[in-house]
Amino acid sequence: MRHLILLPGLFALAACVTACVPASERSAFAAPLTARQGAIEVLRGAGPPDADPSACYAHEATPAVIETVMDQVMLQPPQIATDGRVLEPAVFITETRQRIVEERRELWFQVPCELQLDDPDFIAPLQRALAARGFYTGPVTGVMNRRTERAVRDFQAPQGLDSPILSLAAARQLGLSLWNPDLAAAQGG
Repeated sequence: MRHLILLPGLFALAACVTACVPASERSAFAAPLTARQGAIEVLRGAGPPDADPSACYAHEATPAVIETVMDQVMLQPPQIATDGRVLEPAVFITETRQRIVEERRELWFQVPCELQLDDPDFIAPLQRALAARGFYTGPVTGVMNRRTERAVRDFQAPQGLDSPILSLAAARQLGLSLWNPDLAAAQGG
């Protein structure tokens, strides 16, 4: 009997998920990314000291990981009678200290320029290339969404780059066509 009572409740809950939750919140992985979140930025011509001025670079800063450690330190030992009774309990203080578990990390790497990162004609082939290699499972939309960024991160991680920003090396490994019309026009091409 209890199962019969729970069943209508489950149907009501399922109906509420589709009716009560706005469509924009139902699939967080399908939402387009409008601005880079966190400490990742893509810059043209600015990068590490040996940067190519015509190239684009991503700068990713990972903050240090700090751990707070609390220790109990005995100031005074307990006073115990000869029959085993505690006359005065021990006195402790708590000492708090912090230690760096992982140092702050800054990473620069060359990326396709912003024009291509926001271009559906570049993102759709990126999604197809990642899907062909088993990293992307969503629909090919031509939109750089969270699912696409997760696939990019998963593709690059074995190569030592744990970032959702597509590196130039990864784009070339995926066989993507990289062309910058502004740069080509400036160089007379």
